[in-house]
Amino acid sequence: MESAGSLQALPAVLALELSPGEHPQRLSLSRDEAAELAALVAEDLCGLVPEVAQARLSLGGAVFDAVELLRPGFPVWATLDELARRVPRGQLENVVAFGHHDGRMPAQPLEPDPAYADGPMRLLPLSLLASEDLATALSERMEVELVGRGEAGARTADWLMRSLGIRLEHARYLSRNDLLALTCVQYEHVNLAPLWQMLEAAMLTPYRPEATLSARGLALRYAEGKVWMQSPAQWLAGQGGETPQREHAFAGAVFELRQYAALLEAHGLPLRLEAESPLQGPGWLAETLATADPAYGAPALFAHEAAGLGVVAVTVAQAGPAGRAQVLAHGYPLQAAALGPLVTALADSFGAGSDLYALGRIQLDEQGQLGMP
Repeated sequence: MESAGSLQALPAVLALELSPGEHPQRLSLSRDEAAELAALVAEDLCGLVPEVAQARLSLGGAVFDAVELLRPGFPVWATLDELARRVPRGQLENVVAFGHHDGRMPAQPLEPDPAYADGPMRLLPLSLLASEDLATALSERMEVELVGRGEAGARTADWLMRSLGIRLEHARYLSRNDLLALTCVQYEHVNLAPLWQMLEAAMLTPYRPEATLSARGLALRYAEGKVWMQSPAQWLAGQGGETPQREHAFAGAVFELRQYAALLEAHGLPLRLEAESPLQGPGWLAETLATADPAYGAPALFAHEAAGLGVVAVTVAQAGPAGRAQVLAHGYPLQAAALGPLVTALADSFGAGSDLYALGRIQLDEQGQLGMP
């Protein structure tokens, strides 16, 4: 529950579970369409919780993925509430809706991102603005009634299917707390409970640091609006096992780093490496370990590769006397398109040539750490 002025905001969603293979023909509604849908939604909600009639219902005429709604500060709901508060009370029978005009929504946070449009569930944001004396009781009723019997009415579901060009398995109302709980269960089901712990901290207690371990044991820390993750190379230093097991474990750690990076980015939460001298760019992370030694050879770039993952790390190293080598940095491409920019950034930072020597495997030195041949 959020407060601003004399009204309390009670955020909710209309969750649309699509039939298999279905995709909405569009992601937003016009102003008139949004108003038409809002009237149907108001009728549904008043039937479930009659006290809703005493509050102001606001509806965002667009459908989102959960990653777009569950972000620090909840920007979609914050924008929806801000717009709703500007409308004089009593207009439109205390129901306000926001749709697109000439293809544009009234504020950027209400614009769905097509990059997240293929999920099996689409979410339409709602909010109720209620007076302080009504808000607590209304919130409690909503938490009970929506999760128990919050199925959308037949007229509402039919309208959505016709307007968005989709077939639905279910359409039901959820409070934001319900959506948080549902997403938590989904992440736990795919072994991402530590990731959810970081997201939950960023959304619900952003002022409080949080720490945990990933499923593979990489240290994670939330602080000051960012998530810090132990680098795979640093993590490898604390692992045991023979070389093949260490190589396999390192590939798994990089896979986990990529997975976390993609999901945190989708939720609007930046990921950084927990390292003394981290480097970063779009789609890649890196760590500096040492400065170039003029007594050694020119820095060169080496690509560590793993089956199914491609290049998992790029090591900058110098060859020295008697077969010795000095490692200067490790970089981690988080997506295939980022390998080129990562190589350029490392070459520029260390004065290395732009040639990338493919190792065809994960190369470990005699101490079991990332190295060069």
